Amino acid sequence: MARIAGVDLPREKAIRISLTYIFGVGRSSALKICDQANVAPDTKTFDLDETEVTRLRDVIESEQKVEGDLRRETTQNIKDLMDVGCYRGLRHRRGLPVRGQRTHTNARTRKGPRKAVAGKKKPPSKK
Repeated sequence: MARIAGVDLPREKAIRISLTYIFGVGRSSALKICDQANVAPDTKTFDLDETEVTRLRDVIESEQKVEGDLRRETTQNIKDLMDVGCYRGLRHRRGLPVRGQRTHTNARTRKGPRKAVAGKKKPPSKK
C-alpha cells in the first residue's frame, strides 16, 4: 500500500486521482507531480513499484506544502486576520460568512442551526 505524506492512497484508483486524497494536492497539481516523478498518471496505485513511490514522495516533499504544514499555515493566517482586527478577521471571529455573502437568509453552514426566538410564532390565519 502506498503511503505518501501520512496518507494511505486508495489502491484501485489511478495515481492521478489517488494523489488528490492528500490535503493540498488537486487534480492539476497531481498531474504535475506525476510528470516530475516520471510516473504514468493512469497507472493504478497498486501497480506502482517502490522506486516510483519514492520518487513521488520526494517530489511532493520538495515541491509542495501539504497536510499538516498547509493546515497549520492556513489556521495561522486566519489567526493573524483576527489579531489584526480587520473585517475578514471579525467575520471569522463571529462565525459569519467572510466573502461578502448575504446573511439575512441562508448562510446556515457558517451560522449553524436556527435559534428559536420566543414569541415568534405565526398568528393563525383567518378563513
